[in-house]
Amino acid sequence: MTNSHYRWVIVAAGGLLGCMAIGAMFSLPVFLLPISRETGWSVTGISSAMTIGFVSMALASLMWGTLSDRWGPRVVVTIGSIVLSAALAVASRATSLIEFQLVFGLVVGGATAAIFAPMMACVTGWFDTHRSLAVSLVSAGMGMAPMTMSPLAAWLISAYDWRTSLQIIAALAAAVMIPVALLVRRAPALEDRNGPAFPGGEAHGAMSMGQAMRSPQFIILLLTNFFCCATHAGPIFHTVSYAITCGIPVIAAVSIYSVEGLAGMGGRVVFGLMGDRFGAKGTLVAGLLLQAFAVLAYAFVSELGAFYAVAALVGFVYAGVMPLYAVLARENFPLQMMGTVIGGTAMAGGLGMAIGPLAGGLIYDTMGSYVWLYIGAWGLGLGAFLISLTFKPFSKGQPAMAAA
Repeated sequence: MTNSHYRWVIVAAGGLLGCMAIGAMFSLPVFLLPISRETGWSVTGISSAMTIGFVSMALASLMWGTLSDRWGPRVVVTIGSIVLSAALAVASRATSLIEFQLVFGLVVGGATAAIFAPMMACVTGWFDTHRSLAVSLVSAGMGMAPMTMSPLAAWLISAYDWRTSLQIIAALAAAVMIPVALLVRRAPALEDRNGPAFPGGEAHGAMSMGQAMRSPQFIILLLTNFFCCATHAGPIFHTVSYAITCGIPVIAAVSIYSVEGLAGMGGRVVFGLMGDRFGAKGTLVAGLLLQAFAVLAYAFVSELGAFYAVAALVGFVYAGVMPLYAVLARENFPLQMMGTVIGGTAMAGGLGMAIGPLAGGLIYDTMGSYVWLYIGAWGLGLGAFLISLTFKPFSKGQPAMAAA
């Protein structure tokens, strides 16, 4: 059953749902100045809705992942799709900054989290072969958001005011995401309580949730993902500003981010193929070491061509390694708790992402230069690499491996 063609429907659904959810949330930077001009709210205040959104995504990931284990991914992603669409519509009618921050940040961010971990967990359960490629393709769909939803938001804001534009995005999210969410199904192994997700019942002493959460393997995955995301968060957020301080025109500087995003699409596929061929752990460890030195390279560039080259490398590597955490989770923990495990790692990664923008701003304000941001990111990257080296898969005699 895991070889059914329907597993690729799950991959496509995950990619599309992720693209719409992430894209809707990341429409805010496009609307930033129009909202400020029309409402008089400060740019800092509006931007803080994004910070709240990141934190909300991180904290909600574990909750939604656990609920997807209990209720199934279809229920969770359908709820997330409905709440996301409704929250976007309500945010478009906000009459105060605090209302906008709470609705767009807290609710939209939390609803977006209902897509990532449950869909990643769902996809890993459908695949015994090509697993790394499958989760990488879902991640690639999410990575399409800046290249699809952001231009759509820009086009809408050129024709309508920000409230109407956000309402159109809300309607589009509902029209696309809710029907697609209904296509999602549990992995076949989870439909059979005697199947490979529940091998041998209590006779094999299957790992409990508490044992999984306390295991060195889970803790190492969390720490690695936290340091990994903290490594690339600052460079992603601040590189355009850094390029501008180097004398590069604004339009050209913004294009650096586009190069990074395009390279990331290729990185997801290539690292997925490498993970299937050489193993997820080895591919992740090598990728983390390469990521550390890739972000450091930004400290030594000042010309547009060099920025493009480094951005391509950074985007290729950081986007490539991210889906591998879900693969490692699937290889080492019981399928019936995949949502919780992947939700936990997503939470750690989200908290790491929240550090980068703030740390970069503090470094620039204190030092008057972004160079130390990239040196610090290099140190965090080496930390992620060293922590990942300590990851030891469960042996075949241990419960979690038997359940995989």
